[in-house]
Parts: sequence; C-alpha cells; structure tokens
Amino acid sequence: MHIRPIHQGDAPRLAVLLQQLGYPSSEKDVRHRLGYWLDDPASHLLGADDDGVLAGVAALHVTPIIEVTGKFARLVALVVDAESRKRGVGRALMTAAEDRARSAGCLFMEVTSNRQRLSAHRFYENLGYTDTHERSRRFVRSLATTPPGGVQPS
Repeated sequence: MHIRPIHQGDAPRLAVLLQQLGYPSSEKDVRHRLGYWLDDPASHLLGADDDGVLAGVAALHVTPIIEVTGKFARLVALVVDAESRKRGVGRALMTAAEDRARSAGCLFMEVTSNRQRLSAHRFYENLGYTDTHERSRRFVRSLATTPPGGVQPS
C-alpha cells in the first residue's frame, strides 16, 4: 500500500467510500467536487492505494490563522474501506495528512467527528488527538437559506 494524491479517475471508487462514510454520492457528484478540490491549493486529498484499489481517503484543508502566526489543518474527512479496516490504512493516511500539514506550515491539526462515531474517536485518541469540546464550540449556519430579514445578497 502507498499513499498518493487523489485524481479524477478515483471518482467511482471515492463515491463508494463516501457511501460507506454515510454520505451517499453519485460518481457525477464526486467528479464535480473533485473539480474544485483538486484546483484548490489549500485542499489536499490523499488516497491509500492497495495494489491499484483505493482503500481509503483523507481530505485535508489548510487555513491561515490571524490570531497567531501560522496555519492550521483540518481533517474534514477520513474513510477506510470496510474490507481494509484494522490493517493500518487509517494510520498511514493520518501520518501522510500530518506530514502534509507540517510541510504547509501548520501549527496543529484539527479533526471533527460526528458524536456517534465512537470507534473513530478512539482511533483519533490513540493517535494522540485530544477532544477539546469543553474549550470551544462549533457553530454552523446553512448559507443555502434566506438570511435573517429575508433579503438575499445581490
């Protein structure tokens, strides 16, 4: 197995992996998303290639920090094929993502994970990640809806 960049040819297999992660996506949807991911210099998609089969993917985004000098990385997705789990694929992807983040000048890496993914939480904790939910909160607002006051920006 080796870690390599994701490319458009990975769209069919990536759609399968996203389904396993709980995000059903068509190959067409994935190709569209890859179009903007692959063109973004701050976004990195790393794949675990197991003899020509995409066994897992890590999606990483690098963001500059204004409060201090530096950047941080956010792991926005990690999925390992159900048949490839417990074989070091996730660990290899995380190591590669952390290396990429360091080379981009990141001070730390942040991982978000659904509260129900308890095995994922144990995985991240075993890698040395700390749950900091007591220190901060994450607020999200959809931008696909009409803003307060009902006025759409022009």
